[in-house]
Amino acid sequence: MKLVRYGRPGNEKPGLIDADGKLRDLSSIIDDIAPAQLSDKSLAKLSRIKPANLPVVRGKPRFGVPLAGIGKIVAIGLNYADHAAEAGLRVPTEPIIFMKAITCLNGPNDDVMLPKEVTKADWEVELGVVIGTKAQYVSERQALSHVAGYCIVNDVSERAFQTERGGTWDKGKGCDTFGPVGPWLVTRDEISNPQRLNLWLDLNGERCQTGNTRTMIFSVAKIVSYVSRFMTLMPGDVIATGTPPGVGMGMKPPRFLEAGDEMRLGIDGLGEQHQRVVAYRKAR
Repeated sequence: MKLVRYGRPGNEKPGLIDADGKLRDLSSIIDDIAPAQLSDKSLAKLSRIKPANLPVVRGKPRFGVPLAGIGKIVAIGLNYADHAAEAGLRVPTEPIIFMKAITCLNGPNDDVMLPKEVTKADWEVELGVVIGTKAQYVSERQALSHVAGYCIVNDVSERAFQTERGGTWDKGKGCDTFGPVGPWLVTRDEISNPQRLNLWLDLNGERCQTGNTRTMIFSVAKIVSYVSRFMTLMPGDVIATGTPPGVGMGMKPPRFLEAGDEMRLGIDGLGEQHQRVVAYRKAR
């Protein structure tokens, strides 16, 4: 299934994308797409619904983050050897873990807003893993059974905040709007092998990133197992699994995001995102 949440920010409704690509309204079946709907039992119940019996949503409504109630966003750094090389860093021997603030969550096609004092805002297309059942010290062999599904994450980053301001990477990763997720949450049964997915990102129509998850240093199963040794993963948690080469800081000369830029990115079977970059504006 391809599960979505659509509508104005804060008033999203649950939906699904049918086999013909039509958006169907799920609000007569469930109140929202939230952690409680991510267990294998709950997803199996939803899968028995015939999409043809659900109302078609007309027009082109906004897509929100496809899951409400995300508890934490765990991210993996330098998980592609060629990305580590372009960053001038050694390939890690263990997964690098950092966190993205929940307040960075953003709809897949919403504007990305540059923070104050921005100098080096960057893009990163990543495979997102959504946890469906509690994972604590799980084995690599059992890890994927704890996954509800997959999605696209744009791990937008401010490199100066991340690497030049002291401390951890987190301060350059959690700025408002720096976590576009979606458009869909694609359930595990539709992705037979998460290590065979093409990823890409275009900036202003120019291809910048091209990669495939088969070149990950640490597989999805390894990541879920590894992270579960350091923190309990709960239903609704999201793991961003790293980005392939082609980010702005690796270009010669480096290229960073500016107001007016447009990003378009996608992953096989998981849809596409499209964001316009805008200057900082104070929330009303």
